[in-house]
Amino acid sequence: MNRLIEILSVDEAATQLSSVTADLDLGVLRGSPVIVVDDADHLPPSVAALLADLPLVSVGIAPPGTAPTFDVLVNDAESAASVVDGVTSNPTAAVTCCQVLRNGPCQSTSTGLLLESTAYGTLQSGSEFSRWLTRREYRIRPEETEPPVLVNATDKAVQLTLNRPRTCNAWSAAMRDALVEVLRSLASPGDSRAIHLRGNGAVFCSGGDLVEFGTVEDASMGHLIRSSANAAPWLDRLSNRLTVTVHGPSVGAGVELAAFAGHIEATGDASFQLPEISMGLIPGAGGTVSLPRRIGRQKTAWLCLTGTTIDVATALNWGLIDAVSG
Repeated sequence: MNRLIEILSVDEAATQLSSVTADLDLGVLRGSPVIVVDDADHLPPSVAALLADLPLVSVGIAPPGTAPTFDVLVNDAESAASVVDGVTSNPTAAVTCCQVLRNGPCQSTSTGLLLESTAYGTLQSGSEFSRWLTRREYRIRPEETEPPVLVNATDKAVQLTLNRPRTCNAWSAAMRDALVEVLRSLASPGDSRAIHLRGNGAVFCSGGDLVEFGTVEDASMGHLIRSSANAAPWLDRLSNRLTVTVHGPSVGAGVELAAFAGHIEATGDASFQLPEISMGLIPGAGGTVSLPRRIGRQKTAWLCLTGTTIDVATALNWGLIDAVSG
């Protein structure tokens, strides 16, 4: 563990959370964006339930599945410290992410995506994302002549291929629009063909194209674009027909969109990461809806808050993927 963190006992946590001034004493606006509780599974349920309304990240040291009201569960103090580090690096984004995860997965897909997009747009106007933008290396993309999504259709199946291999299939507006167009056509009544989505080149999808981040100056307009031109609801709608094959690093949007599929295969070299908190943002391609449905909100929060890259074996064990292919 790199540094000491404050870990509350069950009794200490119960005293703080049960106070009538808890909302005045705790929370990101009070300089207290995270609370860590040892033996969190022993916290009385009536007290633990109070965590849902506090603007902070709650970290419980407890066995998996034993303290469902906490945002994250970890095994020990060292693991808790890695979560705390992620929270304190960008506390506004971290707390917002956990607030969305508390409420989004239990909603319909459309409501969950609306909540995610609203929170994402709010953070785009915040100081943490602005700080990341100032440190970002500026790049210019050369003009691309190839279509961003390739379509190979037969009477029985449709093969879709993300086709920006020079950018590791970075998720761009053009790729999004092209995929939405073909998915919309596949949702036509009477079309029951199997759909297979993969990526061209060495990487399935490296996440949002960083060149395009911050290019929409009006965050409210960005929200409307996400609400009307989002691949997530179409992937969800077609999930029972959709198989995604992931290879190489799958980052950000690459993980989020794949997780909507009814079946996900991954090659042995696949890996998975959600780095958005480090940018002052939260997942914005549907990940706060799709990932909790597969791995639960606590593991999703852990991925977001720590930015940890997990390998294919972990992804299979968690249920993030369904099979490992050759």
